[in-house]
Amino acid sequence: MKRYVPDFPAMMRLTEINYAQLRRLIPREDEVGSRVEFEVASATYRIETKESTRYTSLVSIQQIFPKVSYWSMPTLNVRLYHDALVAEVCSSQQIFRFKARYDYPNKKLHQRDEKHQINQFLADWLRFCLMKGTMSVPAY
Repeated sequence: MKRYVPDFPAMMRLTEINYAQLRRLIPREDEVGSRVEFEVASATYRIETKESTRYTSLVSIQQIFPKVSYWSMPTLNVRLYHDALVAEVCSSQQIFRFKARYDYPNKKLHQRDEKHQINQFLADWLRFCLMKGTMSVPAY
């Protein structure tokens, strides 16, 4: 089997798109604890700022309604790099760091391009939210 080689230019394009789309949804204040909630296809999601510095922010994206089991609740932590205008998923569910490439097979059953796949999922989800979601409202 041929060894997987990450496509760095494609990954950069994807993270740039994610940044631009996410900036349309996240709280404008960009302060720790600020959040928005919005509805998409009868599900409610919350985006909350967890960290905020001059050059980066960390936001948490989670489904808050309907309540379902822990394993099926989509939760993503996304780091935004304001100087580079990119956003990438830094953790999801039980994965707290994504490598650019995984050998396959591996003990944790990660796909060879797991990092690309989770960032592509974020891009697809953001596109869906922007097309089908209702207007976000501040949550207090």
